[in-house]
Amino acid sequence: MPKYCANLTLLFTELPFLQRFGAAKDAGFDGVEVQFPYDVNAQDIVNALARYELTMVSINCPPPNYTGGEPGWAAVPALQQRFQRDFMRAARYAKTLGAQHLHIMAGVADGPEAEAVYIENLSWAAAQVPKQSLLIEPINRGDMRGYFLHDFDRAARVLKMINAPNVRLLFDAYHAAKITGDVFATWEAMRGIAAHVQVAQTPDRSEPDAGEIDYPAFFEQLAKDGYQGWISGEYKPRGETAAGCQWVT
Repeated sequence: MPKYCANLTLLFTELPFLQRFGAAKDAGFDGVEVQFPYDVNAQDIVNALARYELTMVSINCPPPNYTGGEPGWAAVPALQQRFQRDFMRAARYAKTLGAQHLHIMAGVADGPEAEAVYIENLSWAAAQVPKQSLLIEPINRGDMRGYFLHDFDRAARVLKMINAPNVRLLFDAYHAAKITGDVFATWEAMRGIAAHVQVAQTPDRSEPDAGEIDYPAFFEQLAKDGYQGWISGEYKPRGETAAGCQWVT
């Protein structure tokens, strides 16, 4: 059976944050993820998870919310000390929430030095928390200008060089469509290293229903391939969130 997850940073935003957990459960989700939960008391989140019997699937690193600032700095050569300090804070928060995955954001950078720093930082992080699943995600540069990890082949190469069992790929079908133009071929090439899947429709990053990406076929392919992880809705609802959750079956 598929396991469906709601990204509460983007979904149910018509409600106060802590009320989104119950709304997600009512809509058929068994897991949630939050991009940057650090401004909320961790115990309040733990209580909401327990009350609604939800799993915290994923949070992002770095803390706190980077709105208006840089999208991470794991690949930024001048910020290694900051990365290490903030990573440990994020790892502690993830442990408190019981988050299955911690997504490490690369930041704005490019070139061989950035890649070397990225690999060094990810290897260091993997060694600090060997029992915590860490994720890296290719993000298209149309949505996040200058983002270092904007290519799936680069992601695969980085993971191979790190060779750490607790560092794997976050496969976002929306970004795959934007980056390669072929979600199915990209999934086929990357599924062996993927630990988490996110979905949204192109071109407007809306509900994963009718549109450019054939999501019924994609979900069928995930099942056929034996994917056992979560399928997370990380999209911008066209209207009230609950009205667009028919894709959760």
